[in-house]
Amino acid sequence: MTRIFKIKAKILSNKKIKDNYLHCIFDAGKIAKDARPGQFVNIRISDSLDPLLRRPLSIHLVRGSKIEILYEVVGKSTRVLSGKKPGEYLDIIGPLGEGFDLESKPRVSILIGGGIGVAPLVFLAEKLKTKKLALIGATTKGHIHCEKEFKELGCEVKISTDDGSKGFKGRATDLLKKILLTTYNLQLTTIYACGPKPMLKEIALISKEQNIPAQISLEEHMACGIGVCLGCVVETIHGYKRVCKDGPVFDADKIIF
Repeated sequence: MTRIFKIKAKILSNKKIKDNYLHCIFDAGKIAKDARPGQFVNIRISDSLDPLLRRPLSIHLVRGSKIEILYEVVGKSTRVLSGKKPGEYLDIIGPLGEGFDLESKPRVSILIGGGIGVAPLVFLAEKLKTKKLALIGATTKGHIHCEKEFKELGCEVKISTDDGSKGFKGRATDLLKKILLTTYNLQLTTIYACGPKPMLKEIALISKEQNIPAQISLEEHMACGIGVCLGCVVETIHGYKRVCKDGPVFDADKIIF
């Protein structure tokens, strides 16, 4: 069972990488030691009551005692976080949730991320010891993340953009279907995905049609992050499950969208 820690983590870096996207590094030794791909940390952004709730953010990479996260400024919490400086401290709980299952041994791993959903897949790519294909989906080329990181980890990388500004023109799931029809022995392939819910729903359908195992990381609004408040439940074939505690990673065929 994964141990959970509550610590004050020192910010080492918090830099804008493009537009409203930032890359943050903080020192969180106890959490880093036990963290696994697909897990997340729950961050208290401010010492005041506003913002009240912690902000869950997926673990992008672990380097020794350091944890890296990628995030987009989309609301008050992430806007406040974006203003934090090196040397300041964050109140962090983690590592939280159930991550990706690394026990299965596919010959080919397809990692598919939509938008900032690519963030936890880099940590996963680092741990997988298989042939790896990373599909990065974005609305436009300016919103493509982690292409270089995936390549450095030995992944073949393919890009899809909604507007066709780079790579395949269309959705990442359309590119996935094209690849599955022409490239791989499906019996030896596993899909790992993180991104918007419509994309994950489509991946679940594709995996069912092609009889390919798929693990998907869900995003839901969370409050406690440890399974107590029941604010992030999703319906599965085994009843309602908590994304923060039973997930965020689930087998795609278990989720009722």
